[in-house]
Amino acid sequence: MTTIREAATEFLANERIAVTGVSQAPKGHGSNVVYQRLRARGYDVFAVNPNADEVEGDTCYHDLKSIPDGVEAVVIGTRPEAADDTMRECAELGIGHVWMHRGPGAGSVSATATAYGRDRGIKVIDGGCPLMFDPTADIGHKCMKAIFTLTRNVPRHV
Repeated sequence: MTTIREAATEFLANERIAVTGVSQAPKGHGSNVVYQRLRARGYDVFAVNPNADEVEGDTCYHDLKSIPDGVEAVVIGTRPEAADDTMRECAELGIGHVWMHRGPGAGSVSATATAYGRDRGIKVIDGGCPLMFDPTADIGHKCMKAIFTLTRNVPRHV
């Protein structure tokens, strides 16, 4: 098993990352926060929402296959029920890294999506948030990581 820190470092080493569930109404929306931070940290980041053409002033893609030249990694920030379809699309496209976002509550984590992805060789992080780890972290997310690790919303191993 890989530690969450090792998995996060490997995930965040990817330069082209898609974030699903980015909203046209961004105020306080988790996917938008992740999208904004990755963009601010210099990642080549792509918003994905089947119901939007633009978010955060950027082009929004309706699905992963529509992103020109593809991506290396995906942050799933949708309801857990939608994670299964996204994981299947990741497998079809050969995307090697997927992070299912989770703070308090269920977040985007789906046990069936996790199993499906791992069975197909995808490195799946099933909980926590990319913003809890360097180089994207801030003090607030680091504090949340400590709390959510205790509650198991951040896995210790993946």
